[in-house]
Amino acid sequence: MLSLRIRWLLEHEFRQLLAARPFWLLLLLIGPLVGQAFITAVEAYAEASGIGGGPSALAQGLSPLDGIFVPSFGAYDLAATLLFPFVAIRLISSEKESGSWKLLLQAPVDLSIVLLSKCLVLMTGWLIIWIPGLVAIGFWASYGGSIYWPEILNLLAGHLLRAILSTAVAIAAGAITKNAASAAILTLTFTVGAWVLEFVAAGRGGWLEWLASNTPTSALRFFEQGLCQVSTITVCLSLAAFGFVLARLWMLPLRRPWFHTSIGAIALALGMIASTRIRPIWDLSENRRNSLPLADAEALSRIGAPLHMKVNLAPEDPRRTDLDRNVIAKLRRTLLRLTVEYIAHSQAGLFEAAGSHYGEIWYEVDARKQMSRSTTEPIVLGVIYQLAQVIPPASRDEKDYPGHPLAARPNGAAWFYYLAWPCLVGLAFWLVSKGRK
Repeated sequence: MLSLRIRWLLEHEFRQLLAARPFWLLLLLIGPLVGQAFITAVEAYAEASGIGGGPSALAQGLSPLDGIFVPSFGAYDLAATLLFPFVAIRLISSEKESGSWKLLLQAPVDLSIVLLSKCLVLMTGWLIIWIPGLVAIGFWASYGGSIYWPEILNLLAGHLLRAILSTAVAIAAGAITKNAASAAILTLTFTVGAWVLEFVAAGRGGWLEWLASNTPTSALRFFEQGLCQVSTITVCLSLAAFGFVLARLWMLPLRRPWFHTSIGAIALALGMIASTRIRPIWDLSENRRNSLPLADAEALSRIGAPLHMKVNLAPEDPRRTDLDRNVIAKLRRTLLRLTVEYIAHSQAGLFEAAGSHYGEIWYEVDARKQMSRSTTEPIVLGVIYQLAQVIPPASRDEKDYPGHPLAARPNGAAWFYYLAWPCLVGLAFWLVSKGRK
């Protein structure tokens, strides 16, 4: 009996989704958006590969993940940020404004199941919206392009997580506010607030930078780099769960919804803090751009003592950027007992006082200390091996990433994205509208 009720709910919500004009408008727009990004990416990739006899870039620097798939699916980040939330808001706000939500509250189905059915239907709609992106993968394969499925599936997982979070925010906004306009404003406020947080926290370090790294856009960047980080997934799912809990609290006739919301926010904050201790992270990129050579990773794993680094470089100093991205980020995934302390007092490091030891990087292992000014990977690893008294690997020979140059033109893509896709969406809309009459 319960399964029949759930099935009826899913069918009801899916009919509501198909009746939503914002969904069809998004479905219509996403084709040209993805098509423009894909066609531009293929042309730029072909130019870098030396199409027409022109100069070509190094083959090792040509990766389909960076050159084709991340730009093409960038349209979905835009859709999840500014377009898809309006589809989710409609499923909540339209029922609140019409009063039909009160009837659903009296139905013999728990409110959590109702919200879950809305989420499942919205994710189904999101998978339908994915069709142009999946077609782009097919086009690339038809041109003879290389496809490394682990990094592509990881990228798709990141965009799916991004959509789940946007859906949760929109549903929570629709539940808190009284109409769709107010819910849209609240959702955009959350989006702009996340952008402001990223801007303010850039290069500042500490808890502020960690908080900014878990905003939707920042979290997606991990997946775009080929990383699958459990802590990021945990934080995003926790935020999404909090959004649905918030929606349930505000849809129920509670006397003190703000009190229950505060309790939920405290529990969310504690959960996010606990997630920082979750260490598993996998580098799924084909060229292993985020990892140290296997020989070095094995040698570093033999270091039992904690490593402490004291970096006297300002946040806007390019040397600190190189050190963070090319060395420290890789070390964090290898050394479980690594702590980094930034001690520069200025933002750019241009006017550091004489004698401030600016530019020094101190390493400490078992009370042994050594200073270096280099930010390059081989020298940093050499200092760590010497302090930890670990024999460095005799050889770091690895199979070099060959790169995947491809001087191909985006044949057929424009016809599909600019002509066939709008016609297909228009035909589907006409058939659905005719079936409702």
